[in-house]
Amino acid sequence: MSEQFEPVIVGFLCNWCSYRAADLAGTARIHYAPNMRPIRVMCSGRVDPQFVLKALRDGADGVLIAGCHPGECHYVSGNIKALRRFILLKAMLRQLGIEEDRVQLLWASASEGIFLAERVDKMTEQIRALGPLNWNESVLSGNGHHVAVPVPEEV
Repeated sequence: MSEQFEPVIVGFLCNWCSYRAADLAGTARIHYAPNMRPIRVMCSGRVDPQFVLKALRDGADGVLIAGCHPGECHYVSGNIKALRRFILLKAMLRQLGIEEDRVQLLWASASEGIFLAERVDKMTEQIRALGPLNWNESVLSGNGHHVAVPVPEEV
């Protein structure tokens, strides 16, 4: 009998909103998938795309970036910066052949513990359906070298 794949999700959670939402979910005893490993950052705008790539390279099957709702950032526009980085990061992940659902962005205020729990559950199911990332096989050619991405010829 084979065991069901359990994904590892690294969660970069903003200190002021989404980390507190996760804390609220815990103190309110809201049950949700234990697959997310939370990392508290002061602002979602502080999450560098290299952090996401490192998490995936080091064994995470998915990454969740969560911050304050737009217009409610404690650092004025940090979450807008996070959104811009996220859009660029998604394009880079597509070039690497990584499924888009593996990296997700959400806004959750400190009072939205139930919402955050639901999204973690949903993301866990999506990643479980995708299976393990296996960075070396899917992104690298298996020997530690990047897979060559064909460049279209100029017309």
